[in-house]
This record gives sequence, structure tokens and C-alpha cells, in this order.
Amino acid sequence: MNPHPDPRPDSRYDVVAIGNAIVDVIARADEAFLARHRLPKGTMSLIDEATAERLYGLMGPGVEVSGGSAANTVAVIAALGGRAAFVGKVAADQLGKVFAHDIRAAGVAFDCAPLDGGMSTARCLVFVTPDAQRTMQTFLGAAAEVGPEDVDERLIAASQVLYLEGYLWDQPRAKQAFLKAAGIAAAARRKVAFTLSDPFCVDRHRAEFLELVERHVDVLFANEEEVKSLYQVGDFDAALQRVRGHCEVAVLTRSEKGSVVVSGDEVHVVDAEPHVDVVDTTGAGDAYAAGFLYAYTQGRALRDCARLGTLLAAEVISHYGARPEADVRDLLAAV
Repeated sequence: MNPHPDPRPDSRYDVVAIGNAIVDVIARADEAFLARHRLPKGTMSLIDEATAERLYGLMGPGVEVSGGSAANTVAVIAALGGRAAFVGKVAADQLGKVFAHDIRAAGVAFDCAPLDGGMSTARCLVFVTPDAQRTMQTFLGAAAEVGPEDVDERLIAASQVLYLEGYLWDQPRAKQAFLKAAGIAAAARRKVAFTLSDPFCVDRHRAEFLELVERHVDVLFANEEEVKSLYQVGDFDAALQRVRGHCEVAVLTRSEKGSVVVSGDEVHVVDAEPHVDVVDTTGAGDAYAAGFLYAYTQGRALRDCARLGTLLAAEVISHYGARPEADVRDLLAAV
């Protein structure tokens, strides 16, 4: 079986993603700050609007950029020259206008109507410690209101790959949108890609995620901790053996240890980029997924897909912010 999508003539987009439309606020913090405010290091926690306002007031100088995991991925795919679209919800407020302008300016189609009234646009407060780890506190706001009515059947059916983030499973309406889109993609014989998003997210939804991976997902993205959590094993090799055969392609990232791609009998081990000055790991997984999916939809070998993902992740972790600062098309020549 060919693990790659079929680039049929009716493919309008390479990748369409459904995810949380969020504005990221990124600032430095020390370990004492995390301990003082009981923020679990290296994870993402959901917070209410009052907590978001309180923590925002305590943050040091920061960078504010449009973000969200899946949105970051499709923005990088567009920067590489891919055709990308995004489905997500913002409010009819200033942050919502910022998000919509930024993602469209990045070359991503974004046509969801804003939420008029109710919750404000989502924001993610990202605290980066000196070891470059990021701890995220997320107020979902309007992003949690994305629902099945926002899923355009023609858009999903006209995209080679549907890309979904695990965080969607935390909200009932977003979960409905996820399942509707996955059903449309399957009926149209398109590929479904899924990222586990976060170990705590896996802990919350393990049984359902296992069923999704086995029955509905063609391409799974997970880091080492996420895939170990999914299969409740203490060692990466054991998790690798468990995921083998549960989906067409499993893409497993391991930070400085590189990544491993498994597809049937194929196993590709790709080293991380050497000599990278790690400043901020925010967005590393999103950039890796972008590089992989861009090359994947171009029919490149799986090793090349992983190689491009690795190069993009290395670029992103070399500076603050979740999206590349360099011209990412220059990286294509190295693959």
C-alpha cells in the first residue's frame, strides 16, 4: 500500500487543518516563577479568563503572535510553497482580527465566520525557562466554539490531508467537528493526520485516542512522552513496537535524539540537527509536522519528509517564537 496521499486533480489544497485559533504571548520565566504559581513545567494547562488576565499581568516583556498548534503548522506549510487552509474560531474582537489577518497574510485560506458575542479570542501564555522548555497556560475562549457547522465538506474533500490536533478533544463541539471532518476525509479517500498534542491530553483521552489511531488515523505525530503515555509503557522502544501497524505512518519525535518514522516494515531513524543553540522550544513539533506534511504531500520519501521536519524544527528552536524567521524555502535544497 502506498502510504502517501493520492494527488488527484481535484485536490485544491495540500493540507487543511482544524485546530484552536490562538494568539500566543511568549515571555521568559524562571523555575521559581513556575513553582510560585504552580505551573506544571513543560505542559499545557487550560485556564479561565480571570486566570489568564492575572498571569498576563505577572509576565515579563513578551512577544505576541498568532498561534495555535495546527495553525502554526499550516502557516509553515504555506511558507514552504504548499497550499494550506485552516478551520478555527476567533471572536469579533481585536485579537480575532489580528489572528485572521496574520494567518491570511501567511498564505493560508481562513474563511470561518467570527463568533459574535460570548467569549473573547483565545490566548496562550507561554513561559520559557532558561533550559528553553515552554510551559503553556491556555484560555480557549472563542476557539472552543469551533463546531461541526464550521466544517465545509467541499474544503475537506478537496484537501490531500486533513490535519487534526489532540487538543480539540477537550471540547465537546470541537470534538464533533473533528469527527465530522475525519468522516468526510475518509469518504473522499483523503489522508487523516493527527497529533497527540500533549502527554496530559493523552492521559485525559487515552482510550478514545487509541481507537482513533487504530481506526481513523493514517499519519500519527507524537513525541516520545506522548507515545509512551498512549501505550502506558516506560520505554520508547516498547511504544514504537506497539504503534507499529496501528496506522500507515507513525512519526515519533525525540528532541535531541532526532526522530523515528515507522511505516509497515520501514523504519527510518533521522538524527537531530547538530550544534543548534536552543533558545525556545515553542512550536518545534508544529514546525516538524509542517515540514513532514509538505514533503509528504509532494510524494517525497518518508526519510526526506522527516529530514525537512528536522531542519524546520531546528530553525524554530533557535529563536523566540513558534514560527520560522528564516526563508524556509532555502531549507528545501538541503533535503
